[in-house]
Amino acid sequence: MTYLALGDSYTIGEGVPAAGRWPVQLAAALRDEGVPLAEPTILATTGWTTDELSAAMAAAGFVPPWDLVSLLIGVNNQYRGRAVAEYRGEFRRLLQRAITLAGDRADRVLVLSIPDWGVTPFARDCGRDIARIAAELDAYNAAAHDETSHRGAGWTDITAISRRQASLLAGDGLHPSAAQYALWAEAALPVVRDMLETS
Repeated sequence: MTYLALGDSYTIGEGVPAAGRWPVQLAAALRDEGVPLAEPTILATTGWTTDELSAAMAAAGFVPPWDLVSLLIGVNNQYRGRAVAEYRGEFRRLLQRAITLAGDRADRVLVLSIPDWGVTPFARDCGRDIARIAAELDAYNAAAHDETSHRGAGWTDITAISRRQASLLAGDGLHPSAAQYALWAEAALPVVRDMLETS
C-alpha cells in the first residue's frame, strides 16, 4: 500500500534521522501490525507555506491513487503573519488535491493539526508573544479542522502533545525530537488503522 506525506519541516523531520520522522514511524507501526504499508514518499521542506507546498505538488506531478495521503501544513503561514482566512482558502484547496491523490477517497486522507512552536526555547529566545502564537495557531487549527471534517477526511490533534511534551525537541530547540514524533505517530495510528481497514 502506498503512502504520500505532504507538509513542511514537521513532516520531513528537521533535525532528526529519517527513521525518526513521524510518517516513517507511523508506517513502521502499521507494518508491525501486519498492514502492508510501504515507506512513505515525502514531499516536504522546512519553511514551506501552503502556497509553496502547492507549487511543489504541481511540479512533482503525482498520479493517483495513493492508498494513504497525509497533510500537515500551516505553521510557516502563521510564522509569517498571514491571515487565517487566507490560510483556510489555501488549505481547502490543498486538502481537495490530497483527496484527489487518494483516488477521490477523503477517508484515506489524514490531516494533522499544527503543533505549537510557541512553547519552545526558540520562541522564547526570539522574543515573540507566546500567547499570541498559541491563539493564532488555535485559530488556524480550527479552520483546518472545520475544512477536514466538512470533507470527511481524518483528523489527529497533535497540538496538545506539542504543548505537553515541550521538552522533547531536536537540537535546534524548535523542532520536535524523534521521541515526540513517536507520540504523534501513536496518536495517528488508530485513525489510519481504521482508514486502511475500509475497502
